[in-house]
Amino acid sequence: MERREVRERLREGSEPAGARRASAVVVRAVRSRGELRAFVGLPWVLYRGVANWVPPLVSERRRHLDRRRNPFFEHAEAELFLAWRDGEPVGRISAHVDRRLNEFQDNRWGLFGFFESVRDETVAAALLDAAEAWLRDRGRDRMLGPLDFSTNHESGLLIEGQELMPQILENWHHSYYRELLERQQLTKAMDLYKWEIMTADRGEMLPVIDELADRLEPEHGIRLRRMRKRDFKREVRAFMDVYNQAWSHNWGFVPLTDPELDHLAKELKPVLDEDFACVAETTDGEVAGVSLSLPDYNQVLAKLNGRLLPLGWLTALRTRSKIDELRVFALGVKPQYQHTGTAAALYRDVWDACERRHITRVETGWILETNEPMNRAMEALTGKIIKRYRIYERLLEPAAAPTSPGSDAT
Repeated sequence: MERREVRERLREGSEPAGARRASAVVVRAVRSRGELRAFVGLPWVLYRGVANWVPPLVSERRRHLDRRRNPFFEHAEAELFLAWRDGEPVGRISAHVDRRLNEFQDNRWGLFGFFESVRDETVAAALLDAAEAWLRDRGRDRMLGPLDFSTNHESGLLIEGQELMPQILENWHHSYYRELLERQQLTKAMDLYKWEIMTADRGEMLPVIDELADRLEPEHGIRLRRMRKRDFKREVRAFMDVYNQAWSHNWGFVPLTDPELDHLAKELKPVLDEDFACVAETTDGEVAGVSLSLPDYNQVLAKLNGRLLPLGWLTALRTRSKIDELRVFALGVKPQYQHTGTAAALYRDVWDACERRHITRVETGWILETNEPMNRAMEALTGKIIKRYRIYERLLEPAAAPTSPGSDAT
């Protein structure tokens, strides 16, 4: 079923809660190509007329879900479900088990993701129950998400910040999704913060950032250089070496495999800008830290409606030069260099690049609410929290302990 067919047939997305309850909701696993098209295309219906939703590229979403093309499936299994009513799709969800995550974190988590639904508790309940049943059959002790598919991908449900556009590699959700999940006994597991930094506020940055950055090379022999796009595959491997060391103790972290790393490099290369990609390197060539930021290509995607063809590529070329926002995709320092000022130098490098390129606004990638050092650093950089994503869980065994860092679930 093509998106336009779904759009013509589906009307529930704009109906109030409780409408058409007389019709039964049926949840089925996605099996056919038509059902997969309906799974991918459903958001175009549910977000019809919503200015802040940015359609992803259909081709990219299909690759991400393709078990033959996405190396995530080399260590994971997943099922995609669609909820149907009167022969029309009204919601979707995935259930998945990531064996690499379970081994690395020594847990039995089951995961769900790609949650979308009309504003109807019956639909949400049916979807979540289907995902739970699938995970129970595989011996999972909880259902946690949304994760599309892991913390290396789009993560969490947007619960604050719907008034803002999503940035590249970031989801946007209806505000009523929170109510749908919480009414189905899903509780907070972890919040993810996104910070905003306005380049015009640089004068208010704490002086310690410049002081630490100035001492980096003379005191520690570490200097900054641009990441080289011509050698991008090798640069990404160095980046991931830092990533795996710097984030290895983070909640929910799972290291990427070599095939996943190659896949990531292929996906990121078209949007890489060397001006926003920096490597901190010792005199003997060891990479101490990295910073990778991405121009917010969602400003381009917003005009394409999910397709580059037949003429979307022309719109993309015309719009690309007008991008004035940046997403800090990842910034990390190896543990042995975390007290050298490397992070401060990388922060300052982002500031400098923004000023050179006339970037007015920066958002960080998400930061765990429990990551006090990073959150305090964002405050030092004049940042403020402007979006909050939440990862929920439903315990599936009586002995399972909540993963929540605290009782605050506001």
